[in-house]
Amino acid sequence: MKAFSITDIGKKRQLNQDHIYASLEPVGNLPNIFLVADGMGGHKAGGYASSCAVETILEGIRESESSDPREILTEAIQKANEVIERRAGEDERLSGMGTTVVAACLDGRELHAANVGDSRLYVVNGGIEQITEDHSLVQEMVRVGGINKEEARSHPNKNIITRAVGLERYLRVDCFRRTLEPGNIVLLCSDGLTDMLEDAEIYRILAGEGSLEEKAGALVQAANDSGGRDNIAVIVIDPFL
Repeated sequence: MKAFSITDIGKKRQLNQDHIYASLEPVGNLPNIFLVADGMGGHKAGGYASSCAVETILEGIRESESSDPREILTEAIQKANEVIERRAGEDERLSGMGTTVVAACLDGRELHAANVGDSRLYVVNGGIEQITEDHSLVQEMVRVGGINKEEARSHPNKNIITRAVGLERYLRVDCFRRTLEPGNIVLLCSDGLTDMLEDAEIYRILAGEGSLEEKAGALVQAANDSGGRDNIAVIVIDPFL
């Protein structure tokens, strides 16, 4: 297995509030771990939230005695939620901060993932499949048939998050499991990528020629070429290299 991770400030932001972590080596009882967190909040608070989430999730993974990957990820994300909510209450400069999280580990051919917010995990498998579901206002509107996916891309409220780490006392974490096949590529990313690029363009880059590093760089470059309105975080994994 090989992986490459990268973050970029984009063209419009003064701070990079995205944080990533990628380890091909075991962490706690997980054989590997990949994390993307996209922070929200006032000046520096979003960056603090995403950094704190990554650090606390890793701590929770190391401390867990469970052998179930999704249970480990869920409990670690919930621990991060408690820590961020508490620290926001202790320091008014951090009030209202929160972060998205998408996390994954691969155990042989089995992909285990967990998410909160609108950072995403995709699998390229002859097409491109979004495995996670966005916790956002426009996704709820799509779900109930109020708008379609194309309308969602340009909707003025598309960045309103309905669930985030640190913003509520009791956090529900969504979990997913997929069996991978040779040739599959896994992508974790923040909305700084997906707001700028349609899934078809992401697929074109990931299914094309080049190393994982070249593909990750091409995704970031394409997002910036399309406007780069937000920070961009990308982790690309080939489970079978």
